Amino acid sequence: MTPETGTPQIQEKHALWLRLTHWLNVPTLALMVWSGILIYWANDVYPGFFPKWFYETFSIEGRLAEGLMVHFTVAWIFAINGMIYAAYLAVSGHWRELVPTRASLRDLWPSLLHDLGLRHEVPPGQWGQKFNPMQRIAYTSAMILGALEVLSGIAIYKPVQLGWLAALLGGYEWARLIHFVCMISLVGFVLVHVAQVARAGWNNFRAMVAGFEVTEK
Repeated sequence: MTPETGTPQIQEKHALWLRLTHWLNVPTLALMVWSGILIYWANDVYPGFFPKWFYETFSIEGRLAEGLMVHFTVAWIFAINGMIYAAYLAVSGHWRELVPTRASLRDLWPSLLHDLGLRHEVPPGQWGQKFNPMQRIAYTSAMILGALEVLSGIAIYKPVQLGWLAALLGGYEWARLIHFVCMISLVGFVLVHVAQVARAGWNNFRAMVAGFEVTEK
């Protein structure tokens, strides 16, 4: 029986494993950023990034041991969660919906304008796609940043035992800089992602919580 026009329809969108790994990133990334700041206080190698008032206001000074304990514990959860997500992408074939294509690069600018609300027309070829070109590039970049964050973190944690990994990243100093820049980039991604989710509305948010959207046909 064909549903009547305007009748709400439930449309499956995100699988359970995708939602679980996605939401686990929220507390783990937050704890890694916070504990990373506690560690950074003890060796402020990029002067001026966090002013003294910031450390004093949030009682960060003198908490290196706490920062190390939390950071290394949560880092394993973050890494394992990432590997589970990558395995899910590979096995399920979901990577085909997520990884950018040549068309993604071609339609990047129109998609960006549409996401910013500066263009009302949906870019050609975007209808029926789970992720638009901007989302494909952003989400794939976030996964690459996460992988680099883990690898660079391991390299600066064990620079002697894993000297080959540190060398692959350009040496200890470069590995530390990569770790720092990747974390800032991930925080930036999260802020933009949250803003976009808020702009998209409840239906989009519900899809990542319950796994389905409600559409009208």
